[in-house]
Amino acid sequence: MLKKLVLLMLGLAVMLSACTSSGSTNDGKTIRKIKLPMGYIPNIQYAPFYVAVEKGYFAKEGIEIEFDYSFETDGVSLVGAGELPFAVASGEQVLLARAQGLPVVYTFAWYQQFPISIVSEPDLNITKPADLSGHTIGLPGLFGANYIGLQAILFSAGLTLADVQVDAIGFTQVEAMSSGQENIVVGYTANEPIILNSKAHPVNELRVADYMQLTANGIVSSEKTIKDEPEFVRSMARALAQGIADTIANPDEAYTISTKYVEGLADMDKIVQMAVLTTSIEFWQAERIGLSNPQAWQNMNDLLVKMELIKTPLDVNKAFTNEFVP
Repeated sequence: MLKKLVLLMLGLAVMLSACTSSGSTNDGKTIRKIKLPMGYIPNIQYAPFYVAVEKGYFAKEGIEIEFDYSFETDGVSLVGAGELPFAVASGEQVLLARAQGLPVVYTFAWYQQFPISIVSEPDLNITKPADLSGHTIGLPGLFGANYIGLQAILFSAGLTLADVQVDAIGFTQVEAMSSGQENIVVGYTANEPIILNSKAHPVNELRVADYMQLTANGIVSSEKTIKDEPEFVRSMARALAQGIADTIANPDEAYTISTKYVEGLADMDKIVQMAVLTTSIEFWQAERIGLSNPQAWQNMNDLLVKMELIKTPLDVNKAFTNEFVP
């Protein structure tokens, strides 16, 4: 009788233990809170991150994210210095940082294409990069993805900055075109062209991605984090990949979730915001979400050398890894 009672109690203990572990949000992992520099203000384009948080994908991996939208934060430098484990950054930032000796590594390709466009007034009839020759082009300044994208599209036609006139207009591309101050501007494919069209201001568009394959935004970590905490890096990739996949599969759900994270989104024009999201999705889609394209890295490397932003070509195989892509 005593033996039966002991076995019964052991059986109950096993069942209770099983019930407790199955209800855990992160399979027994300790939740680790991290600050993630985003590089921009809260926006519908960050929907995959919001989805991954809301659906518990990060929590399941033992990660709690504090989104850092401050412009002052140089995420890549902080990651390279070991002060943060991850940052959202573009491919050129990784190569520029490594050229300065920062041991940063791109571990997950969020964008599969470079999301920059040259936007022009239709009456200029600019239908190919070569048509830009002799024109004045407005862009935020000689820095960042807009500058990289403009140079890439000019080089694709055998042109350089000497063949055009560049106006540094800050982040006022929409206002500059709407007011007639500029006839051609450089902007993000999922932003300026969509907003201008929504204002009944039709435009022509040249997408950089149609002429050159370049590495765009993704998750950046450091050589030390990769060496010391590979599962942490893998967990980050798994959670974000699920968020991207869900956003692609159900944009309407992703929009609704994003209203909880982007202040005022629910009061904005939903048609415009959904157009921003669906256009962004075009740049995220891939047979294997998160995978870096080696040729895109080589192209970016060559472009930065040609722009004289780095002196000599880097070993791009050290700048990225596909080891952690789920």
